[in-house]
Amino acid sequence: MTTQSTPFPLQQIGTGTARFPSGRAIPTATDAMVDPYVKTRVTKDVQVECIQFWPQDKIAYPGIVLLHDWWGMNSQITDLGARLACEGYGIIIPKLYGRLGGMVTANAEVAEALLAKCNDQLLLQDINSCCEYLNTLEHIKRNIHGVVGFGMGGSLAIRFACQRKRLRAAVAFYGKVTAPALLNNMISPLLYHQADQDTWATQQDVDHLRQAAAQGKRIEVKTYPGASHAFCDETRPAGYDAAAAAQAWDATVSFLKHSFQGA
Repeated sequence: MTTQSTPFPLQQIGTGTARFPSGRAIPTATDAMVDPYVKTRVTKDVQVECIQFWPQDKIAYPGIVLLHDWWGMNSQITDLGARLACEGYGIIIPKLYGRLGGMVTANAEVAEALLAKCNDQLLLQDINSCCEYLNTLEHIKRNIHGVVGFGMGGSLAIRFACQRKRLRAAVAFYGKVTAPALLNNMISPLLYHQADQDTWATQQDVDHLRQAAAQGKRIEVKTYPGASHAFCDETRPAGYDAAAAAQAWDATVSFLKHSFQGA
């Protein structure tokens, strides 16, 4: 999916896991120093479980919350996380189905059922907690964050961009606009990738974005003729469009670089 050389080779990308409370203060290194049980104590708070990727260099990078599609946190999204880290970002990928047991599926009917069980407000809370967690890490620039999402994650990326005022960038791949009125609250720039033949995220979703752009919001829509929903998912050959995926990836890399320029 990557068509350009990257600032960091894959061999230089570190990976790890993270677990922290949703909607609560995030434990810091100082907390751990005074309380050795802070990481192991059983709590009643819902915990956000994540995978992280970052360039192993001794400087701080912008942070990006990467949001998976309705399949759950599968290998395709973690591969994307590593590739995005190669561009010079600290990546965190939350398990959006954590409250549902962290399920992963390849079945569309099961995925649709999982999505129907989700509470958007709780998911947005989890995503916001990811940003607060990034603020506790030495290798991530404080409050210099973006969000990138695919499908279900793309819908959430749009909603989150309407919620977090300090967000620097948002990228949505073929997501729905689930709350059009909230677009008035969007401050960060948004790049939206539209599949021309999408039957899930429809033209009406794009119309909402274009209307918001006409009212002064920094929203850019890129349309890929002939592409169907999830055209960036190489694990699903029926809908995968290599040329469109490469164009969308390059546009995303350029957009993020511009959005974080000088940060």
